[in-house]
Amino acid sequence: MFGKRSGTDTDLRAPKPGAVSLEPAQAPAPTVSRAPPPPAVVSPPLAPAKAPPPPAMESRRSDNYYEVKATIFGALIEAIDLAQLAKLDSESAREEIRDIVNEIIAIKNIVMSIAEQEELLDDICNDVLGYGPLEPLLSRDDIADIMVNGANTVYIEVAGKIQRTGIRFRDNQQLLNICQRIVSQVGRRVDESSPICDARLADGSRVNAIVPPLSIDGPTLTIRKFKKDKLTLDQLVKFGAISPEGAEILQIIGRVRCNVLISGGTGSGKTTLLNCLTNYIEHDERVITCEDAAELQLQQPHVVRLETRPPNIEGEGQVTMRELVRNCLRMRPERIIVGEVRGPEAFDLLQAMNTGHDGSMGTLHANNPREALSRCESMITMGGFSLPSRTIREMICASIDVIVQAARLRDGSRRITHITEVMGMEGDTIITQDIFLYDMIGEDANGKIIGRHRSTGIGRPKFWERARYYGEEKRLAAALDAAEVAPTT
Repeated sequence: MFGKRSGTDTDLRAPKPGAVSLEPAQAPAPTVSRAPPPPAVVSPPLAPAKAPPPPAMESRRSDNYYEVKATIFGALIEAIDLAQLAKLDSESAREEIRDIVNEIIAIKNIVMSIAEQEELLDDICNDVLGYGPLEPLLSRDDIADIMVNGANTVYIEVAGKIQRTGIRFRDNQQLLNICQRIVSQVGRRVDESSPICDARLADGSRVNAIVPPLSIDGPTLTIRKFKKDKLTLDQLVKFGAISPEGAEILQIIGRVRCNVLISGGTGSGKTTLLNCLTNYIEHDERVITCEDAAELQLQQPHVVRLETRPPNIEGEGQVTMRELVRNCLRMRPERIIVGEVRGPEAFDLLQAMNTGHDGSMGTLHANNPREALSRCESMITMGGFSLPSRTIREMICASIDVIVQAARLRDGSRRITHITEVMGMEGDTIITQDIFLYDMIGEDANGKIIGRHRSTGIGRPKFWERARYYGEEKRLAAALDAAEVAPTT
């Protein structure tokens, strides 16, 4: 049991005349007399209590449950002093809400089991103090994405697969209120005049909200959840995303200050991989990050985090990613990390990479390393730069050392499929060289893809001299040799 229980508990467990009891028949319990007794209110029966749901699916609740909850919630809002409640800490506020809800249940003569009452109390506390029906999903560490498509439809992604849950909201207004509560915590807003918003939760989880009139069937909320325990390259090896030799090469790439572009599709693990690579940045380096919604979790002590700002209600005050990257150059950075390159800031990032800010990193959406280079060129062109195509490609070659490709395979697993270095120009074509590849061999009886990481046999990558400068050439040679001799599955 949670919270306090007043003397009215006995009343709640005793069947009342005219009320519908949800528990099996049992011996009458002594009642607490009240004068005058309140008129009996026939409550619609709640869904019977169920065993805890399996991790992959939330149990569905009946419409009657939501009717009773709405009745009690409305009475609570009338009875509670929100100004005084805001002064309490979370635990004390929950106790106050529990006490008031217990009194409302007794006054309205609603009969429910102890398990149902606990469930209802938790739901109402979450509505008032947290993110409502999303709270149980946010507390689970096995969920990667939460997708809310209006008040009655919630999907989650678990183990790379999308599945529908039984979670629902009271109505679209409750969902809109939760969206506004989330975005207001980072100084942003979402409403009819500004219907699209990117934000983040306290733990760094990425949030996107789009509301009517743009979202036709009600507010749509998408949350990319971060795990409580930050992933490392060693864990990626354990999960099979990369082989031990490949992880060693990535460590060396991060250590010797190669300029890295991490490419991949949506949900392929680009940000996770970027977080892993930043673990190998020296602690005495000054790192500046630029993001639309701050989600990177760097562990170094000397990190400056910058975040873009949308325009205000008058359409002024916007700060774009390009302005942040350009301002970075005045902040004495040693490395610049851009959370996602998606526009003309690509030009400024490339300029920074080849003007003394070695070891800078960024992510972008592309299906393979060759497409990543093409997208860089396209984004620079879309920024209005009237430069010849060859000049842009020469700048790309001079700036980017390594492209790391991440992919989510059809069985939901995530793999690092390419470690590719940019060699230079041959005519008007950018030449690349694969150092490490992932080959798909087939699939097992359960539909899981079987594959292996392998070295392509490159003995001396282009960044060999850089590795020698940092004293890492022996480790690099050993990792390349091991990967070529014994590829892993």
